[in-house]
Amino acid sequence: MDAHFTIDVDPERDLVRIAMDGFFNLADIDRFLEARAEAHKALTCAPNAHLTINDLRGMKIQSKDSVARFGALLAGPEYRSRRLAFVVGPTLARGQLARLITHRTARCFDTPAIAEAWLFDESGQVSDAA
Repeated sequence: MDAHFTIDVDPERDLVRIAMDGFFNLADIDRFLEARAEAHKALTCAPNAHLTINDLRGMKIQSKDSVARFGALLAGPEYRSRRLAFVVGPTLARGQLARLITHRTARCFDTPAIAEAWLFDESGQVSDAA
């Protein structure tokens, strides 16, 4: 098992920070889903009013089954964030992700700082997306 993830919640900012790396099998994704559900209990905002930043720079190319499961995860309404920023490297994983986020208020970025700036910028002026 080389899948690793961390989930940190900042309730004062309505912010969920996730970092994921490695190769995720379906059992790893289930572990992630359980941890995400538990972490979201720390949020104090209304449902779906939080912001999420997910650092995927350490993610490997995922299997078709894992990509499909991640797609279902992103499509589900239960934990949908108001805005979703991904920090990704220039890999094929970026292409896999781009296909999954077409129907979300989500973007990909090269750095965590720019991703977070976009999350909190209500003017829409942050444009250094990857």
